[in-house]
Amino acid sequence: MPRVSQEQAKLNRQRVVEVAATLFRERGLHGVGVADIMGAAGLTHGGFYGQFANKEALAAEAFDTALVNNRRGPSDSLVSNYLSLAHVRAPGVGCPIAALATDVAREAPDSPVRSRFTHGVRGLAALVAEAVPRTAKRKRERTLSSLATLVGAVVLARAVDDEALAEEILSAARASLGSGAPETQTAMSLSNDG
Repeated sequence: MPRVSQEQAKLNRQRVVEVAATLFRERGLHGVGVADIMGAAGLTHGGFYGQFANKEALAAEAFDTALVNNRRGPSDSLVSNYLSLAHVRAPGVGCPIAALATDVAREAPDSPVRSRFTHGVRGLAALVAEAVPRTAKRKRERTLSSLATLVGAVVLARAVDDEALAEEILSAARASLGSGAPETQTAMSLSNDG
């Protein structure tokens, strides 16, 4: 079997990370296996351990990739984009915090995925602080409350089997955060990379 060039190996690795980022958000950390990820990336299962120490290492890297990819777009539309049915319907391309919060909560305290998740929450909180107008007094408390409203509304809207109720949840969250109607988009975008 011919060896893969370093450049091709790098491209393969990036493809695996991107596919994993999507599949983990769609199916959860434990709802998809290494063979599923490699197959979806168009690669054989055997090449996985040449690229990653284990599935947890891949999950941590995939989480970082998902965060970066979802921090693109205008910050002034963060709330309306986040609290939209388009975001609810597309967890594979949406916020990994909303998609994976319940899975990550079950990971070991010293898990690399949990560490990345914590970093992601801090980053999203910083974006919310910029996007949601606040007075200087109690800014941190109000930012975290807004963040909890954003993530909680999307998690609940994804879990119910009634689209009208899902939209009502999202609408109530938008109203509580002082945002208007959702923007029509096919994928969720948060803010500029950073």
